[in-house]
Amino acid sequence: MTPRIRLVVLFGGRSAEHEVSCTTAVSVLRAVDPARYIIDPIGITRQGQWVRAADALRVLAEAGPDALPSALEAQGPEVGVFETLAPHQSRSPSGASPPEMGPVVVLPLLHGPFGEDGTVQGLCELAGVAYVGSGVLGSAACMDKDTTKRLLMAAGLTVARWLAVRDDETDTADKLGDLCRRAADELGWPMFVKPAALGSSVGVSRARDEPALAAALVEAFSYGEWVVVEEAIVGREIECGVLGDHPPQASVPGEVRPSRDFYDYEDKYVDGAAELLVPAPLPDDVTEEVRALAVAAFTAVRAEAMARVDFFWEEGDRGLIVNEVNTIPGFTPISMYPRMWEASGVAYPALVDRLVALALERHARRAGRVGRSRTTG
Repeated sequence: MTPRIRLVVLFGGRSAEHEVSCTTAVSVLRAVDPARYIIDPIGITRQGQWVRAADALRVLAEAGPDALPSALEAQGPEVGVFETLAPHQSRSPSGASPPEMGPVVVLPLLHGPFGEDGTVQGLCELAGVAYVGSGVLGSAACMDKDTTKRLLMAAGLTVARWLAVRDDETDTADKLGDLCRRAADELGWPMFVKPAALGSSVGVSRARDEPALAAALVEAFSYGEWVVVEEAIVGREIECGVLGDHPPQASVPGEVRPSRDFYDYEDKYVDGAAELLVPAPLPDDVTEEVRALAVAAFTAVRAEAMARVDFFWEEGDRGLIVNEVNTIPGFTPISMYPRMWEASGVAYPALVDRLVALALERHARRAGRVGRSRTTG
């Protein structure tokens, strides 16, 4: 019998993007091939407990993946963190014996802090287990919007003008007033205020004047001690998927046409009214430029295996402006990242297989270097 990979699907998490992660996890469980994988869905509760999603395992065993609900719940018996990640545990959650089990690969579907920011990636490194996606450095760099922009600028890429603000810079009326005037002078109205280390448009506000900016800062600071204040860009929203290492490859681009003032959380996950165009209706030369810049941005921030690079396209002005690099993009079948790869010839199940293969390749490539000293060469 060919050993099956034990795929530890991490979902839920402590961030404000918990629900998005639970929805993504269902899509992955429906797509993976049970002949190739032993599935181990591990939920992380909002309080940080690690639990085995026993109900999901039961449904998979008794009725199959199509019977899964629209979102998993991080409920079930609590499990030990390192026991869960152990690359040589004696039995799988379904009772498979060691001869049936191949290597362990962790698939983190944890959006935002405590999952997409290098924390879980570092945990996997300590446990000595293969995992999908960017490593500690790339994950941490891309989670922080200020750091991302600095790295992109250093690589010669165009980014939106911004200010990075810490919460103690607005803790008095005088400081707040000074910041509002500085932002107006440097960025102009309107402007966007975002938590520096969060995604899915959570906590993002558009400010058209000083009172709105003050309120937006209060909202953004409720998610963390750093925020970024960015200029508002009038341009088309273009996205591009990147996959692989040595070298990474870019998908066909897609375009987001929001139904609101901007592509906010409700537009993405509640109303679903935004128009998503794949491939993006772009001139051929712009399409190729998007793909080249996506790979350049991916490389500049030390991303690995997968990312979605988001752009604004100012036609006739600055051209393509890199907005963000998302190392764990939305991964439902209707999310932009898998849709762009589907349009590029890589179907959803094959995309999961490719990401798992990349995780194992990186793990094997680095394993021989761990612990080597100068004397052992």
